Amino acid sequence: MLRTAVFAFVLSLGVAAVHAQNSSAADPADVSQQVLQWQQKRLASLTAPNGWLSLVGLEWLNEGANRVGSAADNDIVLKVGPAHLGVVTLGKQGAMHIVLDHDSGATIDGKLVHEADLVDDMHASAASPATLVAFGSANFFVIDRDGRKGLRVKDSQAETRTHFLGLDYFPIDPSWHIVADWVPFDPPHELEVGSVLGTINKEKVPGKAVFQRDGHTYELLPIQEEPDSLFFVIADRTSGHETYGAARFMYADLPKDGKVVLDFNRAYNPPCAFTPYATCPLAPPENRLDLRVTAGEKNYRGGH
Repeated sequence: MLRTAVFAFVLSLGVAAVHAQNSSAADPADVSQQVLQWQQKRLASLTAPNGWLSLVGLEWLNEGANRVGSAADNDIVLKVGPAHLGVVTLGKQGAMHIVLDHDSGATIDGKLVHEADLVDDMHASAASPATLVAFGSANFFVIDRDGRKGLRVKDSQAETRTHFLGLDYFPIDPSWHIVADWVPFDPPHELEVGSVLGTINKEKVPGKAVFQRDGHTYELLPIQEEPDSLFFVIADRTSGHETYGAARFMYADLPKDGKVVLDFNRAYNPPCAFTPYATCPLAPPENRLDLRVTAGEKNYRGGH
């Protein structure tokens, strides 16, 4: 599923702070204060040692044995780590196993073991998280995208993190804190959401948010894979100009009494705005607004 695939890594780091806080107050001072607090949490999660800025690689596995390490004679050449880390074997049915080089100094889930089976992010759970292979300041785990298995490599000393230029926002504008009408779908509708990988995910949409701006009516379709929030992948007429072209993300609390609060001041860039190694969704046509949303996070000035 889309949100699980894109944000399993984020949620595993405990950075659900990018979710909207309860925000039913319409007082402009309250809105501004809540947005400022949200921006601080957003920055902290993004710049964390295991945050999105630490990504330094996405290396797809081939069936069979894959020699992994930083030396040029490996099948998968990492930007960081020992010359010969080990061998990751991918079976025909998707099972994976790693055998570490005796001199790698690496750990598997924090243990000094020689080999182990690997659990990818799409088969992980709270009881059995994705297997983490760590070496020095770096580590990787396996992601699964439509059956393709890849090593998501992170390094807390990545240049994208150590030379991060900061986040830029439009001025906080309480008028973009919008109480929209909620129109539930029964049964849920289906929405096709593309990704930067060229894949298409079919997502369940529980309803739509309908709001007015400057005398015009607009609609947005969220997906819901967490029980306590709605997730919007949106674009607008600032996209590709002041804001990131592919999409911005936005969370909202669940509807209450037929209303849902859309705070566009909390629209933020996907990981792909900061690193080429993320696998982000694209805004579907249904969520491309024909207006300028001059609120939320702007384009990253250090973008790749």
